[in-house]
Amino acid sequence: MNVRTPPSLLDLAESSLLRNEALAISALDSLPRELFPALFMKAFYRRRSQTLKAMVQAWPFVRLPLGGLKDMARVRVGRPIQAVLEGVDVLLAQKVRPSCIPVNLLFPHRGCNLQVLDLRSTGQNFWIMWSGSSDDVYSRSQMAPVAEVRSRPKQPVAPLDVFIDLCLKKRTLDHFTTYLLSWVEQRRISIHLCCKKLKISAMPMENIMKVLAQVQLDCIQEVQVNCTWQLSTLATFAPLLGQMINVQRLSLSHIHGSALEEKEQQHVVQILSQFLRLHHLRDLYMDSPVFLKGHLDQMLRSLRNPLDNLIITHCQLTESDLTHLSQWPYISRLKGLDLSGITLTQFTPDLQVLLEEVASNLEELNLEQCGITDSQLEAILPALSRCSQLRTISLCGNLLSMAIMEKLLSHTARLSSLKEEFYPAPRESFSSSGALHLGRLAQLKAQLIEMMRGFGGPRTIWLSSSPCPRWGNKTFYHEEPFLYHCYTPA
Repeated sequence: MNVRTPPSLLDLAESSLLRNEALAISALDSLPRELFPALFMKAFYRRRSQTLKAMVQAWPFVRLPLGGLKDMARVRVGRPIQAVLEGVDVLLAQKVRPSCIPVNLLFPHRGCNLQVLDLRSTGQNFWIMWSGSSDDVYSRSQMAPVAEVRSRPKQPVAPLDVFIDLCLKKRTLDHFTTYLLSWVEQRRISIHLCCKKLKISAMPMENIMKVLAQVQLDCIQEVQVNCTWQLSTLATFAPLLGQMINVQRLSLSHIHGSALEEKEQQHVVQILSQFLRLHHLRDLYMDSPVFLKGHLDQMLRSLRNPLDNLIITHCQLTESDLTHLSQWPYISRLKGLDLSGITLTQFTPDLQVLLEEVASNLEELNLEQCGITDSQLEAILPALSRCSQLRTISLCGNLLSMAIMEKLLSHTARLSSLKEEFYPAPRESFSSSGALHLGRLAQLKAQLIEMMRGFGGPRTIWLSSSPCPRWGNKTFYHEEPFLYHCYTPA
């Protein structure tokens, strides 16, 4: 016989309050702040609009992580969110903040402390912790009320920060984002719309500019543009990018157009001139940047601060581009270098110099599908051996022989920080027509494993016929040297 757990006093009190919205609203003045989140959750799920509106005005915490609660809900949340925004409107309508003199020190939240309305997909831990499911001390400290001040003169209301993540992946915005932007536009003096992460994958430039006109651009820290843009389109976007002065990670993909024509060169100048303003940039990712061929030096001159990671993939570079990259003043500060998809077959000396320059700090090296040959790899092995901080290396997609694979593994065995190695299946595993022979591959794998037994220490190694085995597959870690083959059928 199952015995049902009786409801707690807290559950009974919350249910009683929510049955009578007038009672719940009148009780907020004497409600301990510890009870606010649990009552707010139930009011939100049960769509008690008037209670939500009143609770926002009395919210005892600095931040209201509404996005986390919205993500936890399994019902339509349009009306509850609208009620929250109506509660914010009441706060914004106040000419001055109320005095922070508490009537009862047991309830110091009187006078709303709300400074941040967070609509991002974060904050679930806050709601779980305050509902009694977790004792997350860190969350408690993060959501503590504003420090009490017994007496403070009245002052103008500071703008309320509203945090969102923007993902512009359709030609038009969804209903909620459209409603929110309209709400913000009507309250621009009182609201700061802050966005930490901006992703653009499909939207006309005219609409993008209208959306970003509502956003505090200096709040943005991560920008990801995954569109098929012409250089002229990126040049139109560039002035907005230049205002995102706190960007730390910038990703640009599939930008078409060669810088050979004078007009296109002007676009390149327009774009790179904005890079000069990105003093906090740490990670730069450029996939298929056709315009960089022969002009990499222009981009490097625009980067006035060190980067942690430089990723330039799937484009053509010249010998002079590699030379300029090796001579970049901050090249030795890189922790991650990715040149995958760039043909480097004819650039052995330049690649060797480049590895020597990055050897002291480099932690991740990706040279997938670069057309690297046996002789080229053998020439760069000494420089590779000096990358003492290297944690991850990938050479997948290059056609390498069994002999050079053995030399490579003997050199990488000396790198004590190396945790993951991604290598192509040896050339001898394939027939003259390019078909993979699994039986032959198994023999070569066993041969390599036997060779590695003498090196000592466990290693995580991927041997693959596909260009990049690290996505969508598990990495196996073994107590002894272990070689794992990830085979992707044609």
